[in-house]
Amino acid sequence: MSPQAMLSSLEHLVVAAALRLPDAYGAAIVTEIESQTSRIVPAGSLYVTLDRLQRRGLVTTYAGEPVPGRGGRPKRIVEVTAEGRAAMARYREACLRMWSGIEGDLGDAVGAR
Repeated sequence: MSPQAMLSSLEHLVVAAALRLPDAYGAAIVTEIESQTSRIVPAGSLYVTLDRLQRRGLVTTYAGEPVPGRGGRPKRIVEVTAEGRAAMARYREACLRMWSGIEGDLGDAVGAR
């Protein structure tokens, strides 16, 4: 597996959020990541990450319908490509391999939020 094939942790979260959401766009992705992980994601970091994912062919984006509440600006809708889904599968498998056998070493921290 090439180093380019592996997702960063933020890329993983962005792709996962885009897969989870029926209408994946910037603010919704940020809200999903923050609500599920308590990780603060600045909008600038999200859009840099989306641009990188798009260059790599892992997501596509397109302009949705103009939204009156956004001053008539459209949302940037995000869709995960087949390559993006495959990258997520590789990331998951790599994480599972790394986690194998260490759960017991974490003691009471496992499952704590």
